[in-house]
Amino acid sequence: MRDAMIVGAVRTPVGRRKGGLAQVHPVDLSGYVLRALASRTGFDPADVDDVLWGCVSQVGDQAWNVGRSAVLAAGWPESVPATTIDRQCGSSQQAVHFAAATVLSGQADLVVAGGVESMTRVSMGSSAGTGSPFGPLVRARYAGTEGFEDGAAIPFNQGVGAELIARRWGQSRSQLDEYSLASHQKAAAAQDAGEFDGEIVPVEVPASDAATAVAQSSGRENEFIIRRDEGIRRDTSLAKLGELPTPFRPGGVVTAGSASQISDGAAALAVTTSDWAAAHGLTPLARIHSAVVAADDPVTMLTAPIPATAKALRRSGLSIDDIDVFEVNEAFAPVPLAWLTETGADPRRLNPRGGAIALGHPLGGSGARIMTTLLAQLRDRGLRYGLQTMCEGGGMANATVIERLPAS
Repeated sequence: MRDAMIVGAVRTPVGRRKGGLAQVHPVDLSGYVLRALASRTGFDPADVDDVLWGCVSQVGDQAWNVGRSAVLAAGWPESVPATTIDRQCGSSQQAVHFAAATVLSGQADLVVAGGVESMTRVSMGSSAGTGSPFGPLVRARYAGTEGFEDGAAIPFNQGVGAELIARRWGQSRSQLDEYSLASHQKAAAAQDAGEFDGEIVPVEVPASDAATAVAQSSGRENEFIIRRDEGIRRDTSLAKLGELPTPFRPGGVVTAGSASQISDGAAALAVTTSDWAAAHGLTPLARIHSAVVAADDPVTMLTAPIPATAKALRRSGLSIDDIDVFEVNEAFAPVPLAWLTETGADPRRLNPRGGAIALGHPLGGSGARIMTTLLAQLRDRGLRYGLQTMCEGGGMANATVIERLPAS
């Protein structure tokens, strides 16, 4: 009876747009985490059967199968294959799902799953180029639907979707601002306590590229090391958040302060079976207990974490109260707030170390980043079950239940 075990997980710091990681090529950024994953976990890269790499904007610096380029940048053997996956914001979470399915089916013994996004270098939406990704039949299906911007190159707007959620669930501007402030406060507290340190692989960058970043000298001339997440705003307040405009709707409630940050970053996990891990001296950290994907209205777009969570709980045989920690991606504050209302989850268990509003959201790398953070929380606090879910373009969502092993 095969199983799917996570035996290693690492991530880069999450860099602000035009921050400390801005001049690091996404292939090199990916190479950093792949090398660190092998080194910290203790596996031989030659044993990796496949690398499944998430990335949303697969153009420019992230084109030509960035996953394969990452393997080469890491210095791994040329015999290690790789592919790149796009399930929008859930790309690297989906990579973990595919990795689990691959080892469970016996098609592979060791698979690396993760992802990257350099949103500074490859801007969100750039993969559309000069074309129109939505053809006449899709446009005809949703023509006249509130929130569908007919005539726009990309007619499905996430910010408008967030406004629709806020209205549907009766969320006020003050509620969203309070939630957003709490995200920064929780992330700052976690950073100050060193709770992110063990999951982060520092990234070396030229000093000139890190001039605006939170960086420390590496001891080498003209080099700096980015060690910490850059997006946390320690000086924010309800007053400052209350001054921000609402760009998605006049008189709306969603602002840049209640939205995830444009960011750069990468993360990776190693997935294998307990038998293979034992044979190669590796220690499983957690079992991938259940992995599902769901879909919902593509115009509101951001509500699918609700049915995805319900589906994951049904498949797992667990109740909402069995889950010790929830990580719901903070694409916009209305998303986790609506999720809380519909699931009845304990809000104290939701994003205990802050979320993408404070830490940032490097699209294709976020799923793996969140899972790395979720694993660390289960380990640090001696907890058993964690559930992760995130909304995705097109109205989809992945949900994953992981189970920390007693010996880990």
